[in-house]
Amino acid sequence: MSASVTEYLNMMRSIGSGKLQNHQLKPHSDETLALAREFVHYLDKAVTPFHAVAECADRLRASGFKELDMGSRWDIAAGGKYFVTKNNTTIFAIVVGGQYQPGNGFSIVAAHSDSPCLRVKPKSKLESEGCLQVGCSTYGGGLWRTWFDRDLSLAGMIVVKTDTGLLHKLVDLRGPIMTIPSLAIHLQEDRSSKFDWNNETHLRPILLTNAFPGVGEKTSDQHHPQLLTLIAKSAEVDPLNIVSMDLYLYDAQKPAITGLFNEFISGGRLDNQVGMYTSVSALIASLSDGAVESDPNIRIAACFDNEEVGSQSAQGADSMYIQWVLRKLSNSPSNPVAFEEAMAKSVLISADQAHAVHPNYKEKCDENHRVSIHGGPVIKLNVNQRYATTATTSAIVKEIADEAGIPIQEFVVKNDSPCGSTIGPMLSANLGLATVDMGCPQLAMHSIREMAGTSSILQAVALYTKFYSRLPSLLAHTK
Repeated sequence: MSASVTEYLNMMRSIGSGKLQNHQLKPHSDETLALAREFVHYLDKAVTPFHAVAECADRLRASGFKELDMGSRWDIAAGGKYFVTKNNTTIFAIVVGGQYQPGNGFSIVAAHSDSPCLRVKPKSKLESEGCLQVGCSTYGGGLWRTWFDRDLSLAGMIVVKTDTGLLHKLVDLRGPIMTIPSLAIHLQEDRSSKFDWNNETHLRPILLTNAFPGVGEKTSDQHHPQLLTLIAKSAEVDPLNIVSMDLYLYDAQKPAITGLFNEFISGGRLDNQVGMYTSVSALIASLSDGAVESDPNIRIAACFDNEEVGSQSAQGADSMYIQWVLRKLSNSPSNPVAFEEAMAKSVLISADQAHAVHPNYKEKCDENHRVSIHGGPVIKLNVNQRYATTATTSAIVKEIADEAGIPIQEFVVKNDSPCGSTIGPMLSANLGLATVDMGCPQLAMHSIREMAGTSSILQAVALYTKFYSRLPSLLAHTK
């Protein structure tokens, strides 16, 4: 086990043991900054959903979790710790309470692993005016103007042909290898006009020029041979054995702790790696809360892919996947309706990032629901069901937060503004499951580089940890 993972697990034990005092949850505390730095270390590795799931799986294994195969029968034991993955981009981490019986409830914190980005097309080879470029597809609703003039790297999953079958391998080129330069202002017809671009013709990163030797070599009709060679070298495979690729562009500048007093986190994919990291970390932390042995529920951290494009995929939240997992966990020959009974005793937190009020655009937020960076986790409400929060689920979270000494904010979008959504409403509707939508405040959502507060990480982990331990008894006394 690496020193960094050991340090991380020690942090989780400290949170789960309940030894943190209220002052340690404040933005300026040493504990807040230490966990924010650990999150930045994680974020630097979680450059794609593939890498985020792999990183979480490593931390779960280090905590004693056993990997399950969805295609096999499960032998679930009280007190057991498990995880299961789908497509290598969705992961469920599971802790079975010591007093669990089929028909008991689930305590679930759900997030998503994906973020808006540029993804390499199946045939990416492009060339224009002596520049070799890479064809990309826009994934999700990104602020694409922020992708110009950035040093870009490449990572993802490749499928390789071997003597025994097909092998999946992670790749991450790490270094800056591509750029999408802006058009000089001198060449724009109207220098006062807003920045304008075409997603198809202008979001084409430059890889290299044809001034370098070897450009004419043809090892692939789909991708530039120089790029394939670099990918193959990173994966330690023969480029001719690469069957297919699922590759993501990302900002090569590392995420960082910023601000005069180290109070901000700056980096890509905060939406929604904050949710993924804090949900999985809270589940690991909850192993030390002293209540697992007496817990009648199953605790789950569920992280789905494809939220940014609607979640309608085999590994998305709008699929049957979560139901199959919950049914397998509930399965009991002695109780054929255990799953249905469990849904009536369960609560789900949909953990996705929230909009902090922008000091330069404060008019964009409802005057009574302006969320601040260090104001605490945010409960999101929408009467038109863009969020799944109800008065009851909101009250449950507020009660748990009060016990944990964590401030809570509430967000409601203005009537004259569109409202985003999350996996919360679809999970709530598909499962008939009581749900609360919440998340941590941030700025520049869907930019290539987003901004949040360092306090969010520790506060969210502490809140979700308390949720796992307190939910069953709180529900038992909620009429």
